[in-house]
Amino acid sequence: MSVLFEEVRLSLPHLEVAAHLYGPDDGKPVIALHGWLDNAATFSRLAPRLQGLRIVALDLPGHGHSDHRPIGAGYNIWDYAHDVLQVAEQFGWQRFSLLGHSMGAIVSVLLAGALPERVERLALIDGVIPYTGEADSAPQKLGSALEALLAVNDKRKPVYASFDQAVEARMKGVGAVSREAAELLAQRGLMPVPGGYTWRTDPRLMLPSAMRLTRAHALAFVSRVACPTSLVLAEQGLMMQPELLELVESFPFDIRRLVGGHHLHLDDDIGAEAVARVFNSFLHD
Repeated sequence: MSVLFEEVRLSLPHLEVAAHLYGPDDGKPVIALHGWLDNAATFSRLAPRLQGLRIVALDLPGHGHSDHRPIGAGYNIWDYAHDVLQVAEQFGWQRFSLLGHSMGAIVSVLLAGALPERVERLALIDGVIPYTGEADSAPQKLGSALEALLAVNDKRKPVYASFDQAVEARMKGVGAVSREAAELLAQRGLMPVPGGYTWRTDPRLMLPSAMRLTRAHALAFVSRVACPTSLVLAEQGLMMQPELLELVESFPFDIRRLVGGHHLHLDDDIGAEAVARVFNSFLHD
C-alpha cells in the first residue's frame, strides 16, 4: 500500500517528536493520536481517506521515532496533553480537532475537558476514558509502581530473530491486529539490534501507573467537553463490556458501532473506509 505523507520532526521545548503530515496545507487542522505502544502508522489507512484536513499524526513520546522522556520523567497519560498543546503551538493552531484511537482517544478527551476552548471537534475510535482507580487502592498502586520503576533497568526488551517474528508477536498483542496492520506498525516501530529486531518504544511505557484518576475525575473531564464528539465503537473491540458500554452510551456523543476489532481503522481497507465515512461528514459539518 502506498500513501502520500510528509515525514517531519518537531522540536518542542522539552523533546523532539516525529510525525506524518497528511492533506493540504490549508486543510482544517487535526492532530491524530495513536494508541498505547502503537505509532503514527496506525493512521496510514484512515488519514488518506479523510478529505480537506491537515492531519498531524504524531508518534507520541516514547513511541515510534519520537524521543523518549528524560530519565526521572514518567508517562502519565495527562502528560501527553501537554505534548499535543506544544505541537499545536508549533503549527500556530489556536483551535484544532483531535482524532484519537484508544489511548489517543483518552488523551483527546482529557485535553478537550481541560481546555475546551482549544478543541473544535473530537473524533474518537474505541476509547473514551482511562482505567480508573479509587482512593483506597492508591497506596498499593503507588507502591507497586515504585518497585517496578526500581527494577526497570534490569529488564531487557525482547529481541526477535526476524521481522516476521516481531510481526507475529504484535498480531497477538494487546488489541490484536491483522497481519497487514502489524506489518505497518512494525515497519515504523522496529529497529535492528544484535540478534535481530526490537521495538523502539521506551520500556518504561510498560510500567504500571503510579496513580489513576478516580471514576469521578474521569467523568468530570467528559462533562467539560464542549465540542461536538463522534465516537466509533468496534463491535469486536475493547469497549463491549456491558458496564462500560452502558456508561459510554450515557455520554452526549454521537456513537456509531462498526464491525471490526480494536484496530478496525487499520486492520483492512473495509474498516478504514467505514470509519472514514463517519468522520468525513463529521469533521466537515
